[in-house]
Amino acid sequence: MDAADLRIFESVARNGSMNRAALELHTVQSNVTARVRLLEEELGAPLFHRHHRGVELTAAGRRLLPFSRQMARLLDDARSAVKDDGVPRGPLVLGTLETTAALRMPDVLASFALAYPHVDMVVRTGTTASLIDDVLQYRLDGAFVAGPVRHEDLSTEVIFREEMVLVTARHIRSIAELAESGSVKTIVFRIGCSYRARLDSVLTRHGLQVSTPLKFGSLDAMLGCVAAGVGVTLLPRGVVATAWREGRVAVHDIAPEEARVDTLFVRRREVYSSTALNAFLAIARPVATPTLVLA
Repeated sequence: MDAADLRIFESVARNGSMNRAALELHTVQSNVTARVRLLEEELGAPLFHRHHRGVELTAAGRRLLPFSRQMARLLDDARSAVKDDGVPRGPLVLGTLETTAALRMPDVLASFALAYPHVDMVVRTGTTASLIDDVLQYRLDGAFVAGPVRHEDLSTEVIFREEMVLVTARHIRSIAELAESGSVKTIVFRIGCSYRARLDSVLTRHGLQVSTPLKFGSLDAMLGCVAAGVGVTLLPRGVVATAWREGRVAVHDIAPEEARVDTLFVRRREVYSSTALNAFLAIARPVATPTLVLA
């Protein structure tokens, strides 16, 4: 068993097909099939169930899969370490919350792109849950997520601190006035939104019944629905500053213990930290500025 065998195995497992794996690996299907059979003979156990639609992992295959992914990542890290001459360059794939992308990332990305033009950066947005999974599955080099996060495979660092506020239609003058309705529709990001539980807690504390939330993938869509009186949401104060100043929404303070949210940068503990990633974090850290006051 060698790294090439495990790479073929992982590709077949991910694609669910010997043929699709062959296309991905730029080889012929007979070669993939033969290498998988030799690997199964060496290990003394079948790794796939074959059927007319493709293949599925056996129990033994499922146990092997994490090790094959770890091996592939170690080889990638070894190549990166050898090529890393201390000058930030090459690919850097990061994730961020939609709110962090809107509030914090523009200045960071502009400064980083100007200072390190040879880094090929990709930034993807998502929810805390989806971003953490992408980091754990090696799809991202790191991500900005909402804390707290506790996972034995992740290294976490507080980068930004946000003050959350309740956002409602502009005619709502207070949370007490909102509570008079007895129930309210909440507006949140798609499944995995870390703010949802906090929003439900705030509303429940004020005696409001919370209905099934509306889920969006866009910050602008959320604010548009709130402005139209469809429901309420919980967002960092700085994110809603423009909408508040323009009179499109109303902003309401909540209890300090519910308002503060740490934005963490998470990455896998054992993964090689490139010069490009270290340079990016060096720029991101000083950007943590005092919360914007709406007055």
